[in-house]
Amino acid sequence: MGSLKIPNLPRSRTDLFLSFTWLGLQGFGGVLAVVQREMVDRKQWMTLSEFAEEWALAQTLPGPNVVNLSVMFGGRHFGPTGALAAMSGLLLLPGLLMLAIVFGFQAFAHVPWVASALHGMGVTAAGMVMAAGWRFWPSVVRHPLGWPLGLAFAVLSFALAAVLHWPLAAVIGAVGGAACLLTGWRLQAKDKA
Repeated sequence: MGSLKIPNLPRSRTDLFLSFTWLGLQGFGGVLAVVQREMVDRKQWMTLSEFAEEWALAQTLPGPNVVNLSVMFGGRHFGPTGALAAMSGLLLLPGLLMLAIVFGFQAFAHVPWVASALHGMGVTAAGMVMAAGWRFWPSVVRHPLGWPLGLAFAVLSFALAAVLHWPLAAVIGAVGGAACLLTGWRLQAKDKA
């Protein structure tokens, strides 16, 4: 008989606050890859599939995706105070650090290597986002739509947003809505079979 894997859970609101503070402090240039690595691989608070589903929901809500994720995750485990603890951890110390960096940058913006360093960080952040996207591939393969159709929806989303410059809400509404309807139809057909 196989053993059932019991997920690790945050121990307290303090654990949430400190964990999300650490996530926020690592998230230079984009926090998706960091949050995925910490919550799925290191803390094992969620599976990769659960993370993909939560991240998709966080993207459909107004506001920054990772803040939405922190509020949903903290709220699920400790109610409103857990949501506040996770969100505060994500924003408080990193926000203060960001203010210090902004004021420091203003003082040294005229130095050429400072501008060059910022451009280099942008390329690195893009690579981190691409790496995080690659990690979602197993979820696409196991998705009820199958990988060819899942990949087609991903490519269509990219084309609408990056090439045709559709607003994010329109891409989520059109492509996400179609993917949800088709997934629901496939799951119902599978249940009937």
